[in-house]
Amino acid sequence: MMEKRNKIELQDILQTFGEKYKQNYLINNEQKKAMYAITNCRTYAMGSHVEKCTDCGEEYHLYNSCRNRHCPKCQYSKQQLWIKTLQSLLLPVAYFHVVYTLPSLLNPLVIANKELMYNILLKTSSGTQLQVSLNPSYLGAQAGIISVLHTWGQNLSLHPHVHMLVPGGGLSADDMEWIPGGKKFFIPVKVLSAIFRARFTRELEKAYKQGKVKLPTDYNKTNIDYSDFKQLKDNIYHTPWVVYTKKVMKGPQQVITYLARYTHRIAISNNRIKTMEEEKVSFNWKDYKDHNRWKVMQLDAMEFIRRFMQHVLPKGFYKIRYYGIYASANRKSKLSLCVSLLGKIKQAMDFLPWVEIVELLIGRNIRICPKCKQGILYLVTTGFD
Repeated sequence: MMEKRNKIELQDILQTFGEKYKQNYLINNEQKKAMYAITNCRTYAMGSHVEKCTDCGEEYHLYNSCRNRHCPKCQYSKQQLWIKTLQSLLLPVAYFHVVYTLPSLLNPLVIANKELMYNILLKTSSGTQLQVSLNPSYLGAQAGIISVLHTWGQNLSLHPHVHMLVPGGGLSADDMEWIPGGKKFFIPVKVLSAIFRARFTRELEKAYKQGKVKLPTDYNKTNIDYSDFKQLKDNIYHTPWVVYTKKVMKGPQQVITYLARYTHRIAISNNRIKTMEEEKVSFNWKDYKDHNRWKVMQLDAMEFIRRFMQHVLPKGFYKIRYYGIYASANRKSKLSLCVSLLGKIKQAMDFLPWVEIVELLIGRNIRICPKCKQGILYLVTTGFD
């Protein structure tokens, strides 16, 4: 086996304190699965395989990855698969990065109703973007959206928000032309914020009336009675809702590498964890309220695990979704039409192979032999004692 690194990782924390955490905290099945997978990732419990170098013949006996979507070690492999999908969707236009955020007053409801609240967030944010894009006062066209759910803040707190990739333009309502959106984002964020809040509140009220909302058990910090929707609605409309936009650099390769960093992030990466000492965990975090300065936060190990585990998604939940011209039902028709109208042949666009894209993302070529630096690794066998 390759020698294990000395740096503290999430796996070390769960291996050391995971059993104690399960004895003292309620934990659902998906959280149990995630904890088991991360704890045993690249260990004997996951099985093994052998890779060999084509040049020097060096053999590497490796334990298998867990492939759990919450594991910090396993995200690059999922990036590889997703990059292939994204390459087939991108158009030769500029793109914008749009972020829709839920206010913290809804966090108690999110904790009690994760799947419901995340679905409403994804549905209403995309619905807002598509609705306003169709308005002739702004773009007057059918937009496209690649939407990615994130649930965390830099300090591992609950912070549900959606990252969107939106092309700078759209397909006309009659499917006859491509309508460019200009150099600046074509919709004022204040308009998006107001409509987003209204749409989300309407969907949440509907869920209340249908009896689908579980009431939170501990929400003393908010001073809101979540069983009284009228009171909650009043608070919602007196709270700022934030939508943020930023232009992404031109070119399909730049768009891919930019968005891939968002799509397969988890609540905390191993390179942010600093120490694990005397049942305390310290990690780096960026304080956006203090000029984006990097700081160090120290938490009790139990609190660190609690914060991490609250970001484990429900079973079968899709955190990456596609809307408008990018929806699966529209890809062969509307998306292909957009490519034709833009006068570009998608296959001729300057894409890098996925291996090179992964190298840009993680800083090394995963197929090159670490010993001779020239040969290519290939799979020899799976399973060994």
